[in-house]
Amino acid sequence: MKINVIGGNIPQQEIDAYIDYGKNKYPDRVIREMTVSLDGDYANLKFEFADVPFDRVRRITGYLVGTLDRFNNGKRAEERDRIKHTV
Repeated sequence: MKINVIGGNIPQQEIDAYIDYGKNKYPDRVIREMTVSLDGDYANLKFEFADVPFDRVRRITGYLVGTLDRFNNGKRAEERDRIKHTV
């Protein structure tokens, strides 16, 4: 994680506390970068997050699926025989 401190210097212990705060506030996100802007007695925190991978979801033969690995041979044949329209 990249840490930027703007407007002064702060001890590593305080930076670690801000990192813990961000991880607790956003437990399901990966923090890529944190910017600490110092303004007198106040610290403004800005978090930038890593991109979330997106899996394609399709409706095939009445089911919402991402992959066909759990389909049996009959359902795989239905998917193979479908008419696929282009945009």
